[in-house]
Amino acid sequence: MENKYKETSISLSSVISEKDEMVQAFNEERRKLQQSASDQLQKVLQDHDRITMELEVQRKKLKQEEQELEEREAQLNHEKKQNEMAILELKRADEKMLILGEEHKREKEKLQRKMIDLERELDAKQALKLEIQRLTGNLQVVKHMGDDGDKDMSEKFLSIQQELEEKEEELQHLDQLCQALIIKERKTNDELQEARKELTNEMNYVSARVSIGVKRMGELSSNAFIPAAKRMYKGSEPELRAVELCSHWDSRIRDSNWHPLKIIEIEGGKRHKTILNEEDEELTVLRNELGEEAYEAVTTALMEANEYNPSGRYVVKELWNNKEKRRATLKEGIAYIIKQWSALKNKRR
Repeated sequence: MENKYKETSISLSSVISEKDEMVQAFNEERRKLQQSASDQLQKVLQDHDRITMELEVQRKKLKQEEQELEEREAQLNHEKKQNEMAILELKRADEKMLILGEEHKREKEKLQRKMIDLERELDAKQALKLEIQRLTGNLQVVKHMGDDGDKDMSEKFLSIQQELEEKEEELQHLDQLCQALIIKERKTNDELQEARKELTNEMNYVSARVSIGVKRMGELSSNAFIPAAKRMYKGSEPELRAVELCSHWDSRIRDSNWHPLKIIEIEGGKRHKTILNEEDEELTVLRNELGEEAYEAVTTALMEANEYNPSGRYVVKELWNNKEKRRATLKEGIAYIIKQWSALKNKRR
């Protein structure tokens, strides 16, 4: 019994020892599984936070794009309405310009006739003046020779004097006629200037890509300063910097106290011409710091403003031939409007 007891005790101790080992192994395995599950959960939470942040960024980006699309759509609708209004105004302007073109044609023909009459009257006036001078000279000669009391000389003197008075009356009449023609010519010229101004205002909305349009003389564009802004302010919103540079030089152009110009004599002193003073300190700084493109833009705007409005150098709208880069004539402007009107009329048909 004792031996059996010992064997049983030994067996029981072995089983207990194995049980303890199994419990310890189980606990160790459970701890590893818990640690692995915790690590996995932590990774899942981190992935969740990362994906949530990415989704939030994507959501904000999509919202911003949606807002930009709405703004673009609103802008397109606004531009569409403006284009519809512009087309309507163009139709009205076409009808108005057609009438204006016919009136201009008649006024031009009338002005040409008046100019021919005026030139003819001026030639007659000049010839009459020469005749009066000749008669005055003859009168003096006859008067001097008639001092001895010769009757024939006295009669000749009276005849020349009478003819001279008639010529002077005729000259006075011609003076009055010339003045009347000059006044009419000025009035017609004023009417043509008003017609040009009206045409310029009506064509103000026309695109700069067409052959005849409106140019704002003396206006400075910020596009000319973008290369300099990119070079001077790298990665710092060059468009905004270009606008700032443009605003500064635009204010310098409008400042009448800044006068980087000089007047030279041409044709042997008969005429004078205004040119740039390339030795001006500010222009030199402009060319050296901002480059040739900005320099050309500023000097061109300066010369235009000085030509069209030297006192205040304000921007002036001018009827412009975009194809030939020059001031368009009133005839070209009206011909363009009539051409557009005819094309629109044919399109309606």
